[in-house]
Amino acid sequence: MKRLITIAMVLCTASAAHAFCGFYVAGSNEPMFNDATQVVLMRKGTRTVLAMQNNYKGPLQDFAMVVPVPVVLHEGDVKTLPKQVFADVERMSAPRLVEYWEKDPCMKERHYAEDRVAMSAQGVAEAGSAAPASDTGVVVEAKFTVGEYQIEILSAKDSTGLDHWLHDHEYKIPAGAEPLLRPYVEGGSKWFVARVDPKKVKLVDGRAALSPLRFHYDSDEFTLPIRLGLANSGGKQDLIVNIIAPDQRYEVANYKNVTIPTNLDVTDAVKSKFGAFYTALYDRTIEKNPGAVVTEYAWGAGSCDPCPGPTLTPETLTTLGLDVIDAFTPEQQKARDAADAAQKRITDAYSQPSQPSQEEMRRWYEELNALEQVAPQHANMWNLVLTRLHARYGKDITNDLVFKQAPPIVGGREFVVDEDTRKLEQGAQPSSSNNFQGRYAIRHAWTGPISCLDPVRGRWGGPPAGVEDTGTQPALGLAFAPRDQVKLADSVLKDIPELEVRAARRAGCGCDAGDPTGALAGLVLGALGFFRPRRRGARQ
Repeated sequence: MKRLITIAMVLCTASAAHAFCGFYVAGSNEPMFNDATQVVLMRKGTRTVLAMQNNYKGPLQDFAMVVPVPVVLHEGDVKTLPKQVFADVERMSAPRLVEYWEKDPCMKERHYAEDRVAMSAQGVAEAGSAAPASDTGVVVEAKFTVGEYQIEILSAKDSTGLDHWLHDHEYKIPAGAEPLLRPYVEGGSKWFVARVDPKKVKLVDGRAALSPLRFHYDSDEFTLPIRLGLANSGGKQDLIVNIIAPDQRYEVANYKNVTIPTNLDVTDAVKSKFGAFYTALYDRTIEKNPGAVVTEYAWGAGSCDPCPGPTLTPETLTTLGLDVIDAFTPEQQKARDAADAAQKRITDAYSQPSQPSQEEMRRWYEELNALEQVAPQHANMWNLVLTRLHARYGKDITNDLVFKQAPPIVGGREFVVDEDTRKLEQGAQPSSSNNFQGRYAIRHAWTGPISCLDPVRGRWGGPPAGVEDTGTQPALGLAFAPRDQVKLADSVLKDIPELEVRAARRAGCGCDAGDPTGALAGLVLGALGFFRPRRRGARQ
């Protein structure tokens, strides 16, 4: 049975224009900036939990966030969160840089095949009754306080009335916002307006240290509203969406989907400018696939290989909304208890000497399936898949993102597909499980003596004695990564055919695990090394 639990995270990655699923208003004409917004959507069935963190710089007087929501929210639906949970999700799915050293080509390994298999690896309530409608057609459906936020839930008859209401209440909304409001009002959206109490907010380096907000609601649609973010935008915006679901990865249904080129060997220089390298790779991918949404990660949430840090914990998922998503109503809990009992009856039956009839077993399974429909089993760390999608767009965007289920893929692992050439898997390939990642490698060729007649090149592992292992480097904070500072052709050691990039430098001595010519050259040089031993030197 297919069950839907999703977490979507939005990271803004442009220095002056940032993706946001709403827009900002304030009581002054001072400029408002949002250095980075992270939005996390968790969903199961029709229940959605949305959590968002903002780094806001601008006037606090009468500052507010305005976000469209499908239903009226109440005090119990809204809470504040710690910021660390957003960093945990970003780190887990980020593109990663690894470093490998070639093993002694003469070393014998009985179980080498095992080495190369990748691991699958609250608030104070205020009045909540609806206020009478004004001549703008706007109704205050609910009103309460959570942390430093004074929250109002509005409904509006038309976008012009909402525009006027915000102006009447001395909010300086962005110019041209009314046309962006229109499709949401016409679609029946309510409006979550979170005003900040300046007395409860601390300034850190000139920025308001706002608490992340989380709220939940029920809706049949699974979309992410991004068009309203253009109201505060001055140019291109980057949008990163992380989705976590049981046994399921996701793509977008209304834009083209592509996967990021992966398993690329890169030069040593990339180590100090990995963020700039990755933005160059991403920008080239979008240049060749205009308007596409790029899949950068699809992997089990409870494992990783290589890992840039700890995996997501049950505590992190609970904080982001798993407590709300996985909670049962009394009726559902009754069905869940009955389903567990039905499952136990079936399991016990198989261990008895006399087996039930096929007809009886069929009825038991039908009963179990019906109960599972009412109350599916809770999610766990080992059946959740984390998908990361990345889009870059400007004011020409016309549609919000709509998500759809997609089949499993693998790619970006240290997985040899050809023993003779030591070639790694390339790109994204269909599979029965999800193990795909954007992974890039710096490789240091063996520089010691080669004293055998049958050297095996292209076997990689950790650093030799005396060389520091700096671990896996994730590309974090892409909002601040420089663009146009790295040339792909100078940074990669093999061609990227799908992007029409030809490497300026090429790996030799078998250093390029994906290049059969390099592997052959490595064997030749290895044989020469047998007659002319070399002293092992510093890493390349």
